[in-house]
Amino acid sequence: MLRVINTTRGCIVGDRIELADTSMKRMFGLLGRRGLDAGGGLWIKPSSGVHTFFMAFKIDVVGLDRDLRVIRLWQCLVPWRVTSVSFKMRSVLELPCGTVSLSRMEVGDRLQICDSCEAGAVAGSDIR
Repeated sequence: MLRVINTTRGCIVGDRIELADTSMKRMFGLLGRRGLDAGGGLWIKPSSGVHTFFMAFKIDVVGLDRDLRVIRLWQCLVPWRVTSVSFKMRSVLELPCGTVSLSRMEVGDRLQICDSCEAGAVAGSDIR
């Protein structure tokens, strides 16, 4: 599991984030799940956009550039929707609905994604 830290705001966005970095993991994503628990999510890498076809719940979607800077936000995206596609977007975070608002995330924020961050620390190595 990965931890996502918003280094701009100094807060943890999620601490149980799964990585979808193979074609099979990216294809299935969150399909078949009934929801996401607080702190959970999926980091889809690479990705330039996502859809919510066949999903049973709303999600927050965060579009990230190659430097893990937030370039697009979709809050509480309902099932059967498609995000816009961007060639600047290199990866996407799918989070529980409300996470973007609760963490006060905004376009321009810089995130850090790590697998070995110290608990409570806003530090660690970026995974790209």
